[in-house]
Amino acid sequence: MTEKGNFVYVRYRDHVIYHRGNPEAVKPQVREAVGWLVYEAPDYITMCWDRDIGPPTLKGGDPKASGLVVLRSDILELRRLP
Repeated sequence: MTEKGNFVYVRYRDHVIYHRGNPEAVKPQVREAVGWLVYEAPDYITMCWDRDIGPPTLKGGDPKASGLVVLRSDILELRRLP
């Protein structure tokens, strides 16, 4: 079971941009990422793979955090890591 703040592994299908190539030769790529689960919605998850260790502002949050928003329909595997 995954909960907010858990360290997670996600394997997902990702969109591909092609330029001046054969459109019949490309397909979605399978990618993977690890990070902290920030938010779960019925149709997507938000995860963070880089963040401040302490609160950067009095109101909290991290304006420099980096991560992904992945549609649930594209998630092939999501699991909690120890």
